[in-house]
Amino acid sequence: MPLDKIPESVKVYSQFLHPVLMWVLFALTLYALYLGVQIRRTRAAEGDLKKELIKGKFNVKHYQIGSVVLALMVVGSIAGMVITYINNGKLFVGSHLLAGLSMTALIAVSASLSPFMQKGQDWARYTHITLNVVIVGLFSWQALTGVQIVQRIISKL
Repeated sequence: MPLDKIPESVKVYSQFLHPVLMWVLFALTLYALYLGVQIRRTRAAEGDLKKELIKGKFNVKHYQIGSVVLALMVVGSIAGMVITYINNGKLFVGSHLLAGLSMTALIAVSASLSPFMQKGQDWARYTHITLNVVIVGLFSWQALTGVQIVQRIISKL
């Protein structure tokens, strides 16, 4: 379908799908971080505290939420680019796009370390943690630049 055949209302409202999805994704990312910290606490704990923490099944929840975060990050990145193209006929290659693509690549690498972590490889665990801290930092910055982009879109309505 040619871009000029897409109804204007779809073009206008679609511009807000990516930001809403990304804020939900940011919250899920922070929850995954919390779960990861709880896994570290569980590993370091002893005795009754360890037994209590194990009941939280933080490792299972972290893996599940991490899988959702990975999927939404990839879908959200692609959706943001598609919606930008539909509404502008081009992509704006700038820091927001490049940081978003970097986050998508980093999260794929981070997730790919799971089999190594399951086998107890500390190098994979530390690499996973480092990559995810970088992702959270980039995501925080992306949230701010994304709000600025949304403000520009709203001012043009």
